[in-house]
Amino acid sequence: MSRSDPLPAGYELLRPRLGRVVAAIVLAALSLGSGLALAGVSAWLITRAWQMPPVLDLSVAVVAVRTFAISRGILHYCGRLATHDTALRAAGAARARIYHRLAVGPPAAAVRLHSGEVVARVGADVDTLADMLVRAVVPIGVAALLALAATTAVAIISAPAAAVLAICLLVAGVVAPWLAGRAAVRHEALARRHHGERDTSAMVAFEHAPELRVAGVLTDVIAESQRQQRAWGKALDAAARPAAIAEAIPTAAIGISVLGAAVAGIGMAPTAAPTTLAVLMLLPLSAFEATTALPAAAVQLTRSRIAARRLLDLAPPEVNRPDLLAPTPAGPAITGRLSADVWCGHSAVRSCQAVLDLPPGARLAVTGPSGSGKTTLLMTLAGLLPPLRGRVLVDGTDVSGFGEIELRRAVTFFAEDAHVFATTVRDNLLVVRGDCGDDELTAALAKVGLGGWLAGLPEGLSTVLLGGAQGLSAGQRRRLLLARAVLSPARIVLLDEPTEHLDATDAEAVLRDLLVPGPGPILGDRTVVVATHHLPDDIPCARLRVGSPA
Repeated sequence: MSRSDPLPAGYELLRPRLGRVVAAIVLAALSLGSGLALAGVSAWLITRAWQMPPVLDLSVAVVAVRTFAISRGILHYCGRLATHDTALRAAGAARARIYHRLAVGPPAAAVRLHSGEVVARVGADVDTLADMLVRAVVPIGVAALLALAATTAVAIISAPAAAVLAICLLVAGVVAPWLAGRAAVRHEALARRHHGERDTSAMVAFEHAPELRVAGVLTDVIAESQRQQRAWGKALDAAARPAAIAEAIPTAAIGISVLGAAVAGIGMAPTAAPTTLAVLMLLPLSAFEATTALPAAAVQLTRSRIAARRLLDLAPPEVNRPDLLAPTPAGPAITGRLSADVWCGHSAVRSCQAVLDLPPGARLAVTGPSGSGKTTLLMTLAGLLPPLRGRVLVDGTDVSGFGEIELRRAVTFFAEDAHVFATTVRDNLLVVRGDCGDDELTAALAKVGLGGWLAGLPEGLSTVLLGGAQGLSAGQRRRLLLARAVLSPARIVLLDEPTEHLDATDAEAVLRDLLVPGPGPILGDRTVVVATHHLPDDIPCARLRVGSPA
C-alpha cells in the first residue's frame, strides 16, 4: 500500500454524513459563540453599570447575559450529542465496510495476523479513527469559525488589536498543533504496537486457557499481557508530553493578545467610550477558548493516521473489478484436480517447497512437525496466501485467476481454530452455505459422529451454544467444524488437524474415513487434503512430508 497520508482513505472508510458533521460544528460553534457574546455583553454591562445609568438602560443587557449563559450550556450539550452520534454511526459503518472488505477482498493481509491483532484493529483502531471526528474535525471547524468571528468583532473596534489577535490565533491554532503533532508521531506508533501486542497476549490467554494451564504457562501469558498494558500506558504518557508543552503556547498567545488589546485601548482612550474599551479587553480572552483544543486535535490526527494505516493494511480499499465476485465465465464445472509446485511461507527464510498433482477424488495427508509449514501450505493451496514462488492450479487454472465466489466453490480451507459463534447450532453450520435445509444439516452432523449429541440437545438445531466454543468440548468443536466441511460446496477440501483433541480410537476412525482412497463416508468423492500430526501407518493414502523450516 502507498505510504502517503492514509487519513483521506480513513475518512472515506468512516464516510460520515456531511450534514451531521456540519450540524455538530455549527452547534459547537454557537456554544462557544455564546461564550464570546457573553464576554462582550458582560464587559459592556459591568462598565455601563459603573456609570450608574437608569436601570431600564441595563435591562436588555441583563436579559442578554442570562440568555447567552443559558444557551451556552444547552448548545454545548446539543453539540456533544451531535458529535458523538456522528462518530458512533461512522464507527459502526466503518466496521461493516471492513468486514465486507475482509469477506470479498484478498485475504492474505488478515490471515498473516494473529486473531488478537485483528481484534485490536477492528476494535480499538476503528474507535481511534472515529475519534478524529470528535477530537479533531469538529474542534478544527469550530476554532476556524470562532477565530473569524472574534477577529471581525475586534476589528470593528480596533484594527491594530485585531491584527495582533489574528497573529496570536494563528500561533495558537496552527504552530502549537503542528509542534504537538510532529513530536507525537514516534511515540504514538510505539504505543500502538504495544496495544496490539497486549491484545494478542490477552486473546491467547482467553482462547487457550485450558491448554496453557495444563502446560503451566498461563500465568506467564497473563503476565506478558499485563506487561504490555503497562508499556502501552508508558508510551501513551510519553506521547502526551509534547501535547502538554504545545498546550502552553495558547496561554502565552492569550497574554500577548490581551497586551496588544491593552496597548490599542490606551491609544483609543481619549476618543473611545469606556464600554467599548472594556469589550476590547475581554473579547480576546474568549476568542482563544476554541484554540486550546487544537494541540490535542493534532495529536489525535496522528493517532488516527496510524490507526487508518493499520486498518488499510488489514482491509485495503476494494479494487474496482466486477469479476472478483463473478463466477468464472468459461470452462466446465470444477472436477477437483489440484496441482502445485510452490515455495510457500511468510518469508524466504521460513519457507517450504511442495510439489503435488492430485486427480479428482484423491486423498493426500500432509505431515510434519509443528512449525514446519503444514497450515501455511494448505492456506497457499486455498488461495489465502500467495506463494513465494510457483503456482497453484485447480483444473489447470491458476487460483489467482478465479473470482472470489468461484474459488470458494472450487477449494476451501478449514482452519484448526475456526470460530464457533455464540448462536444456534443451525447458524454455526449455515455460515459455510446458507441454503441448507434442516435435514441436510442433521445428516452432516450424523456423518461426523454428532448425531447422538444433536438428539440430546433440548432444542435440536435451534439450541444456542452459550459462549460459542466454550459450550462444547474440544472434540465436539472439532467435529462441528468437520460438519462445516461436509456442507461446503467446494470440490477440494483442505482440513487442518481435523482430529486434534479426539481420543486415539475416534481420531484414527475419522482419519480413515477422510483419507482412505475412493468415495468416503464423510466427504464422498471430493479431493481431500488433510494436515495432521498423527497418521496411522496402515492408511493407504498419498503422503507429503513437510520438513522443518529453514
